[in-house]
This record gives sequence, C-alpha cells and structure tokens, in this order.
Amino acid sequence: MSTIRLTAAQAMMRWLSVQMTEEGTPFLAGIWAIFGHGNVAGLGEAMHGVQDVLPTWRGQNEQTMAHAAIAYGKAMRRRRAMAVTTSIGPGATNLVTAAATAHVNRLPLLLIPGDVFASRAPDPVLQQVEDWDDGTISANDALRPVSRYFDRIARPEQLLTALPRAMDTMTDPARCGPVTLAFCQDAQAEAFSWPEAFFAPRVWHIRRPRPDLRELEAAAGAIRDARRPVIVAGGGVLYSGAEGALAAFASDHAIPVVETQAGKSALPWDHPANLGAVGVTGTDAANAAVAEADLLLGVGTRLQDFTTGSRRLMGDQRLLSLNVAAYDAAKHGATPLMADAREGLSALSEALGDHRAAGAPDDRKADWLARADAVMAAPAGNALPTDAQVIGAVQRQATERTVAICAAGSMPGALHTLWRPSAGGYHMEYGYSCMGYEIAGALGLKMAAPERDVVCFVGDGSYMMANSELATAAMLRVPFTVVLTDNRGYGCINRLQAATGGAPFNNLYADSRVAAPPAIDFAAHAAAMGAHAAHAGGIDELETLLGAARGRDVPSVIVIDTDPGPGTGAGGAWWDVGVPEVSRRAEVRAAREAYETALAGRSLVRGPGA
Repeated sequence: MSTIRLTAAQAMMRWLSVQMTEEGTPFLAGIWAIFGHGNVAGLGEAMHGVQDVLPTWRGQNEQTMAHAAIAYGKAMRRRRAMAVTTSIGPGATNLVTAAATAHVNRLPLLLIPGDVFASRAPDPVLQQVEDWDDGTISANDALRPVSRYFDRIARPEQLLTALPRAMDTMTDPARCGPVTLAFCQDAQAEAFSWPEAFFAPRVWHIRRPRPDLRELEAAAGAIRDARRPVIVAGGGVLYSGAEGALAAFASDHAIPVVETQAGKSALPWDHPANLGAVGVTGTDAANAAVAEADLLLGVGTRLQDFTTGSRRLMGDQRLLSLNVAAYDAAKHGATPLMADAREGLSALSEALGDHRAAGAPDDRKADWLARADAVMAAPAGNALPTDAQVIGAVQRQATERTVAICAAGSMPGALHTLWRPSAGGYHMEYGYSCMGYEIAGALGLKMAAPERDVVCFVGDGSYMMANSELATAAMLRVPFTVVLTDNRGYGCINRLQAATGGAPFNNLYADSRVAAPPAIDFAAHAAAMGAHAAHAGGIDELETLLGAARGRDVPSVIVIDTDPGPGTGAGGAWWDVGVPEVSRRAEVRAAREAYETALAGRSLVRGPGA
C-alpha cells in the first residue's frame, strides 16, 4: 500500500478538497477563518496549501462567519456547504449560537475549532476551560448538544473514520445538520503515513428515499377519504427540489397549499393553489382553509408552534406527514409517510390517479390580497411608516430575481404574512429566529446565488447585535441591499410585552434605563465599513434608493425610521405565550383572563404580531 506523509491538518484539508457533489464541484465551497491560539499553526498552514481549491475567507466574528456559511448551505438547498475554523477558547464558544441555528434548521455546516493539547503536556494552555471534575472537557464540549455529529480529533489516524462520518452527516437528508470536529492543536501538527487511496476523489450522492408501500397506501386512502384536504409546505420541499412536484400535485388533485416560513416561495405567490403563509403569521385565506380542513398533508415541515398556531389552528384535523426524517414524520400523532419530498409526492400522486378533492379553493385569496395591498400602501402625510408599508415599498421595486432575507424581530412575521415572492424568492431563518443572522446571512446567500437581487431586512436591534460582516462583504465586493428599519429598540418584543399586559419596560430605548436615548447614525456607520449608505426620509425616497442600489459592487444600506407600535394589521392566528397567573397590574390580570379563555377553546385570540 502506497502512503503519503502529511500532518493531520494537511490530510484533513487535502481530503476535504476532493469530496465532490453530483454536479462535479467540491462539496465545501470554502472555509471561513479567524486564526488564533489552537488553529493558526496547524490548520492555518494546511489551509494555505489548498487555497486554490478551498478558498479561505477572513471574517470579523466567529458566530457571523458561521451564519454566512449557514445561509450559503440553505441557499444551495443543502447540496453544498462551507466550513468554519476558530481558536480553542472564545472563538470556539462563539460558534454555539450558530451551531444551534444550523441544528434547528437541519442545515449542513462544518465546524473545525482548535482544541487543547491531546498530550496534556502544557496543561492548562492559553484559553483552556478547565473542568475540575472531568479532565476530558474543553470549551468545545459546549457544541455537543447543538451538533448533529461531534468528534474530538486527538490522533491523526482518527480522521480516517471521522471525516467520512462528518460528510455522511452533512449529506444525509434525514440527519443533515452541523458537524463539529474539535481538533487538538498538537494533533493538527503531527505527521502520519496516510494511504494514498484515502485522498481519491469521492462523489457524495444525496439520497432520495422512496415511501414504504403500506404507508403510501394509507396516505392515499386518507386523501381519498378527505373532503377538504390542505397541503402544508415546509422547507423540505425546497431542500428536496420538489417545487415542481408540489405544483403538479396541488393542481392535479385540486388541493390548496399553505406555506411555513421555511417553505415560503416553494410555489410563486401567484400560483392558483397557493393561499400563502400559515399559522401565527399566516394569511386570512390560508388560516381559514386550514381551520376548515379535515386533513392536513404536511410536506417537509417540522410543524413548530408558529406553523400550528400552538396546536390550536392545527389540532383537530387528521394529520398526514410526508417527511424524510422519522422524528418529524411522527410528530403530533401524524400518520407518517417517510420519504424524500419529491419522491413521496410523485408516488402519492400516482397512487391517487385522477382523484381530485371535492372542496375547491374559494375567492378568499383575492380578498386577502386586497387587504394586504391596503396595509402595504404608502402612508399619508408625514407619519412614520409601519413595517408593512416598508415591505410594500420593497415589493413595488422587486423583480423576479429578488430574494428577501430576514431572521428576527418584527420583520419575519410581517414578511411571512405579506411578501409576495417569485419561486425561491424568500430566505428566512425562523427555526431559531436568531438575531444577528441577517447581514451575515445576506453575504452567504449572495455568494451562493450571485445572479439574485438580495434584499436584507434588518431592524436596528439586530443590526446593533451583529453588523461586522458588512465590512467583509464590502472587502469581498459581494453586493446586496440592506433595508434597516430603525424603530429605536426592540419593537416586536415590545408589542408582545404589551399584549401580555406588561408595562413598557427595557425594550424600546425610551423605556430603558438609559441616561439619554441614543442617536445612532446608522448610515454613517455603514458607510464607515465600506457600504454605500443613505437615509430615506420616507417611503417614496426608499423606493428611489432601492432602484439606485442595483448594479453596485458593494453592499447598499438604506436606513428608514419606522413606527414601533403597529403590527401588520392583517392575518395571524393565536400563539401560546404564558401570561402570569398573579400580578399587581390590572392589564396582566386581564391578559391572563383572555389567555385562559383561549386555552379553554372559547375564543381564538390572535398573536401580537397581527
């Protein structure tokens, strides 16, 4: 057996560089890196040697580098991914939030933080977290619960099994998620005689499991027996590339479609079967159809509480769940149909033959669109615009190439309810609703889809939390447009606080313990990082600036002051948020009474976003 002498870090990078997609490109598009103690010597030298195949990008913060990588993997529909490497201490723990984001969203991400010395000779080393009761613990163990696969590389030859396991995890549609390979810093630099065959290029095929025949027969029977079935399209439709199969299935069998946050844009907004968003941030048309349904066919959805209306909107209907993961297929007592979304829909359609549902869609979609138009119209006079009116401005400037991206705060709910995307024109991180994902996510999304017009919606709160990758985007010449809505605090959670009877407290700057409310010039700040930045004085100017942003080679940031008070004023369903049973505030006691009424099923109380 012929061998080649390489360090463990060199072997890792060489092996990763020849793991290929079915399209003939490396599965890893590159590696984000902030070098520090524990990764600069071993991994840094190895990465330099493969940079022509696996480019290295220097970010500003470990968490946001990983967010960019997550957005890339999401935009690539899990067919490609990126890696991130960090130092052994604060760099590693900065990855925990991002790993959780990837874990919740079932997205591929390779994390390679440095680790302590396997030999323990210089123990404790700089940045080492010492566990007084367990000598095997390091800072990287914080990543265990948010990693789909975790391994610690303490010997070079451990890579012979660890690396294939990592790739198998990231390319398995049922188990896909973040992988952590904590790499002991002395092991990185150790040499080993590797079998040359280990570095032969390998193509990783994404499995497409077909349904079990008994489950398929039961699912087809359930649909035939249903009078008013409704399809709930989740992110699995997009990850499977099942958009065409979903459109054909809905049309052929006369079944309307509603969309989760992750599934939105699986069908274009104007597809006849598409009733729009569902759940707490759903449209009136979609939620009415779901409330009247006797069967819900979930396709690739996790069925979290915003989708189900805390199991009040989706509670009494029979549930049929087509999902590639057994864990998700069996949720909420569903009849499972375990399969790839595209394969499952095709097989189910064949089993149904020419069957068409009896309850045809009604005209509620047209009524909803008219109502949405009204709340998105430009405000009269000099009033501060609402989030819905900002969305309306961006929508009027949007093209078939536009993709809206967002993650947390007021905008995700408003966008889910109101945004009208073309196919693939929506990118929302709402599994973890992670503040700070937005700008880094826009960077990763644009890197994955340079042909798309990426518009990033971000509030002042999320911008303050994580904005530094704007400088990275400017340096890399990756252009996208940021619409920064300044409502002077955390407007979304302020509305939730008010809806549960709480006093205005610690959300808006005006209600916080500050000596003076800040007067931040966000446009000047963005410009200082290399973006083209401007402040829009109103909706008309926002539309003008949006049009002018196209064609630049650096990010454009448009700041607009907004009213933190109103929600969308349309759509929505009840959401279960526990209200204190005891309070001195009459408002809290009233909110508790309304909450108990809703729990008893005597009324349907809409969530605070509506």
